Amino acid sequence: MFEPMPDTSSDRILVINPNSTEAVTRGIDAAMEPLRITGGPAIECVTLKDGPPGIESQAHAEQVVPLVGAMVKKRDNDCSAFVIACYSDPGLHAARELTAKPVLGIAECGILTALTLGQRFGVISILRKSIPRHLRYVGQMGLTDRMAGDRAIGLGVVELSDETRTFSRMAEVAAELRDEDGADVLVMG
Repeated sequence: MFEPMPDTSSDRILVINPNSTEAVTRGIDAAMEPLRITGGPAIECVTLKDGPPGIESQAHAEQVVPLVGAMVKKRDNDCSAFVIACYSDPGLHAARELTAKPVLGIAECGILTALTLGQRFGVISILRKSIPRHLRYVGQMGLTDRMAGDRAIGLGVVELSDETRTFSRMAEVAAELRDEDGADVLVMG
């Protein structure tokens, strides 16, 4: 017998930008717009105001772990799921210990999705100093053999607002990952 779809109108997905840059949160919010559908869950994007301007180092990633955890605990009663909208997935595992609800990290989701689309993935990173952190994370996931490479566009989080320059650098790095490293799928880091 056919069961009707449950009413999801009261569901809420909280998308957490762990850095303190409101412009980044506005960009994330704009990217979520096509996913906001009638009858679907509300999607709310928030900024961690006490976070660094960008998550550009391991120290930054570790700095925001308690902030991410505090946000998940604070909003656990009114949210159905959480998304950590930072490629480092800071606080992902700690947040999963704080709630029974789904907690998704965009790096983990992006990498696992990439593996359904090709054999070897490449990562387009923002800064060169992020690459060792990414390599550690991919290693922790047990996926080093499936990673073709990780290359940086060399722009800081705040500099990414120059869309033309950012896209141009991303296209250059994407071509290098494909042509020189053998990536058949790309993930934005």
